[in-house]
Amino acid sequence: MLPGMGSAGDDTGFAGAPRDADGRFSNLDGKLDHGSAAVRMPFFLRRLGTYFRDGDGAAERVENDGAFLRENAQHSVPTVTWVGHATLLVQMEHLTFLTDPIWSDWPSPVPMIGPRRYVAPGIAMADLPAVDFVVISHNHYDHLDLPTLRALAARNDDTVFFVPLGNGDLLRKHGINQVRELDWGETVEFQGASIHCLPSQHWSKRSLTDDQRALWSSWAVTGQERRFYFAGDTGYFNGFADIGERLGPFDLAAVPIGAYAPREMMRASHMNPEEAVRAAEDLRAGATVGIHFGTFDLSDEPLREPAQRFRAAAANSVFGRDGAWLLNIGETREF
Repeated sequence: MLPGMGSAGDDTGFAGAPRDADGRFSNLDGKLDHGSAAVRMPFFLRRLGTYFRDGDGAAERVENDGAFLRENAQHSVPTVTWVGHATLLVQMEHLTFLTDPIWSDWPSPVPMIGPRRYVAPGIAMADLPAVDFVVISHNHYDHLDLPTLRALAARNDDTVFFVPLGNGDLLRKHGINQVRELDWGETVEFQGASIHCLPSQHWSKRSLTDDQRALWSSWAVTGQERRFYFAGDTGYFNGFADIGERLGPFDLAAVPIGAYAPREMMRASHMNPEEAVRAAEDLRAGATVGIHFGTFDLSDEPLREPAQRFRAAAANSVFGRDGAWLLNIGETREF
């Protein structure tokens, strides 16, 4: 057992992730539909052109030198900082943690091939406060970025990396040893807070033959003062309502709002902005923050569209204009 950590329990009421006869993980509703080959092949060809795009419509960035965050690590005013894409720095319960951290310019196994970063990370890694732990939602390259994880592990030997089942060996192979693997429904007590591994609707793959060999998940971090939910990368599914009923209400829910077009290909595994608002409502969130947009060009929708649609959908929901947040990259906000 890692220092400062209790053993895993299953008090959330969720069963472990299902597996098929070959041992590969599957979703609660079974196999996902990724669209026909006639949709997928032209999509992948279009992705090759992202290298030549100028990033018009990408998220705005503000300077953050980390001074407030380093000081706040001693006091733990609950805050969230958008570093970019699905990477958030969260401070609550006297803890500092990161979600799906990526500081690399290319979320790809081969640098210079694939989508490039249009907006620099909102804070330099050297300016971060000490990071107590990291949660990883799944093994796609824009969410499990090994260069970043290695740098975080080298920066602080005590940082713990929480991953869904089947992802631990990859990190350990690259010298990251403070790793804890969890299944859906498992909870770990960590320095006074509870870390919950929860269902999501997605998939995993890092090579030609490892489809679904590693699990994907969402995460909740709960404590005496605040309750935070991180959806990771997911399609809309009934599990959000179950999570909200069993662990909510949440003070803040981070939901992905980009990478949703073409819908025939993306619907099962990526929410559109309207679905993201609905998911946050299901989660019984007091406020929600949009992530997974405006940093990399991963799909067909224009870069500025997710934020526009998220804002419009939220205005007609329980969140109104004030309860659904679109942060600038580098912006810190209390919650």
